[in-house]
Amino acid sequence: MDKKDFYFDLPESLIAQTPIRDRAAARLLVLDKKTGKIEHKIFRDILKYIEAKDCLVINDTKVLPARLIGEREGSGAKIEILLLKRIDSNMWETLVKPGKKARIGDRVVFGDGLLKAEVADIVSEGNRIVKFEFDGIFEEILDKLGQMPLPPYIKEKLEDKNMYQTVYAKNNGSAAAPTAGLHFTPELLESIKNMGVKIASVTLHVGLGTFRPVKADNILDHKMHSEFYSIEEAQADVINKTKKNGGKVISVGTTSTRTLESAADERGFVKSGSGWTDIFIYPGYNFKVVDKLITNFHLPESTLIMLVSALAGRENVLEAYKTAVAEKYRFFSFGDAMLVTD
Repeated sequence: MDKKDFYFDLPESLIAQTPIRDRAAARLLVLDKKTGKIEHKIFRDILKYIEAKDCLVINDTKVLPARLIGEREGSGAKIEILLLKRIDSNMWETLVKPGKKARIGDRVVFGDGLLKAEVADIVSEGNRIVKFEFDGIFEEILDKLGQMPLPPYIKEKLEDKNMYQTVYAKNNGSAAAPTAGLHFTPELLESIKNMGVKIASVTLHVGLGTFRPVKADNILDHKMHSEFYSIEEAQADVINKTKKNGGKVISVGTTSTRTLESAADERGFVKSGSGWTDIFIYPGYNFKVVDKLITNFHLPESTLIMLVSALAGRENVLEAYKTAVAEKYRFFSFGDAMLVTD
């Protein structure tokens, strides 16, 4: 299966640079995965496509303001450190810019000394292991000094960092937001609950690998990045009971989808627990848990559009994307939404 099979032409003007204030007022393209039928709605119309016996599965990960701008101790040269993966309380795997000048033993100062860092090691792909020095709680210092690590296609500065956070974000650990969830408001979630719909939460900490392009022409040669996930027993029980009772599992985003499919056995039974997943879902994959999907519009030739194509059919998805371009939907992280239904 070739990468080019998932290409579509996207005008740069359709890449959303800023979020809209009323999250649930985003546009919603509804795609019937069986017939290919397309409808144009507003996101809060999602209520019309959910039934009381269904279960909505959200990813409650919280994005860290993981981009730190500091100065090299001694020279004062500007250094940017992006947190990728926590190793222990004060050690992180990071991406440092400029990387070539970040040698073992080099020290960086942030916020007039509120936070300091020392390069401890150089690992795969040139990433640096950095040891931080601070007084107090690291997350509080990070919240004060750090910036949101926005995707590379967003050029404008984010005025309110909470706009790159879902309203149900709880567990710190992501380098990027699970953006399908950005469309939900507390009021919309309350309306869904009042219908009798169950809402289950899982956690998958989104890594920057989610933006990594597929370089191999044959997608089967692509190596998927790994991400940490966890599912509590009570949440797994809610999902399993929904399936048992004939309800639909509606996954909010590709991250929730990857978590559910990674944690399920061949019967579709979701097991609680935690671990790392590098699951790569593309057409031909047999979904064990997920019935419907709420998602944003993704990059051409990305693993994300491949996942959506696995659920809805490549031809259906490419036709939906062609329609979305023609109708001037807003694309990517701060863009509009799509519901794959049946």
